[in-house]
Amino acid sequence: MPLYEHVFLARQDLAQAQVDALAATAVQIIESGNGKVVKTESWGLRSLAYKIAKNRKAHYVMIEFDAPGDVVAELERQTQINEDVLRYMTTRVDSHEAGPSVMMRKSERSERRGDRGERGERGGRDDRGGREDRPRRDRDDSNANAA
Repeated sequence: MPLYEHVFLARQDLAQAQVDALAATAVQIIESGNGKVVKTESWGLRSLAYKIAKNRKAHYVMIEFDAPGDVVAELERQTQINEDVLRYMTTRVDSHEAGPSVMMRKSERSERRGDRGERGERGGRDDRGGREDRPRRDRDDSNANAA
């Protein structure tokens, strides 16, 4: 059977239990059509790049599964009907990722970075608001160049 990834975005005002119920409904649709769910990940409440139906944030959920094509059609039909789902996308893949997805690894990496300190290991800004690696220009010099 072909392998698929199904990602959907649920409204921001839903509780996590309701989002989990939406994912369970999708899993039930897949398994009732002789499909097999490999992995389900909830990526949490994340900001959107632009507003979708007056929502600035959405709950992201990804489901990896293998199933026949008619199961995918039914899953997309049920997802499209649901008013709590803002967007969805089902993609056929060659193989599923082993371990956590890229989105989950990204959050683990950002948690490890939290102990670097206030400015981090990279060069940052000095106390005056300028960059450390550049000489500070006086305001008089910038006005003289403008004239």
